[in-house]
Amino acid sequence: MDSVQTLLIVVVISLTFLLVVVGIQVMLIIIDLRRAVKRLNSLLEDSILGGGLIRPDKLTSVMEILHKGKKLETHGG
Repeated sequence: MDSVQTLLIVVVISLTFLLVVVGIQVMLIIIDLRRAVKRLNSLLEDSILGGGLIRPDKLTSVMEILHKGKKLETHGG
């Protein structure tokens, strides 16, 4: 084999290894995000339905304020 073929084999093997490592890291990040979303979902579900810190009437009033703020921005701009 020439030196060019040897170099090409080394580059292909190293890039394959790096792509496998990056793929594993992406999968771990996706799994971690999934866990975080599940925790957030259960927290919000417990707080709204359980009568905890957030009540539906307060939540709707906050949504109305945000909605009015968007209307003001669109009319003023």
